[in-house]
Amino acid sequence: MNKQQLFENIKRKKSFLCVGLDTDIKKIPPHLLEYKEPIFSFNKEIIDATADLCVAYKPNLAFYESLGVEGWMAFEKTVRYIKEKYPDIFIIADAKRGDIGNTSEMYARSFFDHLNIDAVTVAPYMGEDSVKPFLLYPEKWVIVLGLTSNKGSQDFQLTADCNGERLFKKVMRVSQQWASDEQMMYVVGATQGRLFEDVRKIVPDHFLLVPGVGAQGGSLQEVAQYGMNSQCGLLVNSSRQIIYADKSEAFAQVARQQAQTVQQQMSELLKAKGIL
Repeated sequence: MNKQQLFENIKRKKSFLCVGLDTDIKKIPPHLLEYKEPIFSFNKEIIDATADLCVAYKPNLAFYESLGVEGWMAFEKTVRYIKEKYPDIFIIADAKRGDIGNTSEMYARSFFDHLNIDAVTVAPYMGEDSVKPFLLYPEKWVIVLGLTSNKGSQDFQLTADCNGERLFKKVMRVSQQWASDEQMMYVVGATQGRLFEDVRKIVPDHFLLVPGVGAQGGSLQEVAQYGMNSQCGLLVNSSRQIIYADKSEAFAQVARQQAQTVQQQMSELLKAKGIL
């Protein structure tokens, strides 16, 4: 999926919502534990309930890898289900990979060749040669960790060098030399507030994947105010607030209601920006 197609989906659905499939076996409704494939069964119901309200899904690999082979099989089955039933949905593997070149090449092969996923999150700490293997797939996206939503982001990302340039700014400035805004996005946490203004000075046209709205306390209105560009340029992720809104047998229905509330807010923000 290219940038224009993603933007068209945002306009058509009046939404820039990304639903995070952070599926924890200990948090899903108890009745699903009796199912043969509880993780996939949970994901399937969430997907069917929310697919018309969002433009992307973001499975977090840690939640699947923690269950070993069965978890990885549930992840693969989830990806295949989305691609077969909802082919207009953008799929992000939240894997935060990044290693020396030949190892990154294997990671890229896993997500892009084997699973045909649209995008993968990548840690840039090891530099260009750890990211480049992911960029060898021209129709796929690399989402570079830029300015994250966690408290520890201050430990390194906000530190400045002798010229006063903060590390997250250097990451964004230098990594732009590796690929264009047609193939690269950045993770910027919703809790960073007005720092979105600084981000947009460096990457005005890139899409930003924005976690941290909802359970982590980030403000959707603030993200849109400081981070939205003329093509929206945002994929705002919500995980726990939507998928764990209810633990009864009506969990998918309640998840839909939560997603619909967010989608309606996004529609108003898109209208205010003049995109709709």
